[in-house]
Amino acid sequence: MTAPAITLLPPPRRRFRPDTRTALLYLLPAFLVMGIITFYPLLFQTWMSFTDFQLKNLSGKVPPTLVGVDNYVQIVQSKLNIPNFEFLRLLFFNLFWAFSNVIIHVVLGVAIALLLNVEGLRFKKIYRALFILPVIIPPIIVATVWRYLFDQDNGAINVILQGMGVLFRLPPDFFRIDWLGQVNDPIPFVPLPLAYFALLTANSWLGWPLNSVVATGALQSVPPDLYEAAEMDGANAWQRFKVVTLPFLRPAMLPYAIYGFVVTFNLFYLSFFMSGGGPFGRTELFVTEAYKLVNDFQLYGVAAAFSVILFFLLLTITLVTNRLARATASYAE
Repeated sequence: MTAPAITLLPPPRRRFRPDTRTALLYLLPAFLVMGIITFYPLLFQTWMSFTDFQLKNLSGKVPPTLVGVDNYVQIVQSKLNIPNFEFLRLLFFNLFWAFSNVIIHVVLGVAIALLLNVEGLRFKKIYRALFILPVIIPPIIVATVWRYLFDQDNGAINVILQGMGVLFRLPPDFFRIDWLGQVNDPIPFVPLPLAYFALLTANSWLGWPLNSVVATGALQSVPPDLYEAAEMDGANAWQRFKVVTLPFLRPAMLPYAIYGFVVTFNLFYLSFFMSGGGPFGRTELFVTEAYKLVNDFQLYGVAAAFSVILFFLLLTITLVTNRLARATASYAE
């Protein structure tokens, strides 16, 4: 008795539903625009990072020479023929700069949001409108104003300090501080120039308002019944903040902190327009260094490799931070 023959049918063709096809049709222009202005430049930049692309190659008539990973090796080993370039120092300063700023921004933003969320406080809307003003000022104006505030001869910071020094009979030259150009570190055991603290002050003023807005939005979502229940159980102010407020702040603040880290890591205008990366490149950031590689030294291939390193560095930090902090976790988790 023979077994019946088994006929293998071809798998059914997968067809898109009419509404799916309509949605893809509407998304097609966006995909085309993103492909032209985002994905193609990324691919071209990656290819450029493996060449010795220079000014003579911009016309397209003279093709660049493939150099493999030589650009990456020169960057990591600090062998670029440009002044004051040390890759590890640049990396550590950039990381510390971003982390220190984000911590201050989040702490200040949450603290001020809590102060303005006190029940019965008058003129809340006016206060919230005022502290958002730094965000709407053009960045170059912010950097220019703060640079003049920290001017050694006529800056308002030194003038105020000199006025306070009169009370203690200190000479005016005692407070003639070169905030953005002083070479010696103000704290001997901390390898950070005085310009770092000037930049930190300016960016703290600039960065906390949006954190406060995000924290305010998260605070509005806390049910008042939870505070009443915690108070009836005898919880003090710190315990109510830890048990009730903090769980509602975390899903909003952690993703924004990661976003703030990326923005601060790439904060071009303060370092470039305030300190110029000085003294001796000690406040240089990855983005300002990449800008100088292109505009000052015309090392396009090296600058492309520099940008690729920056991309993967930020991607790694974002993924690791998101994994450890569970930044995208829901309230229930």
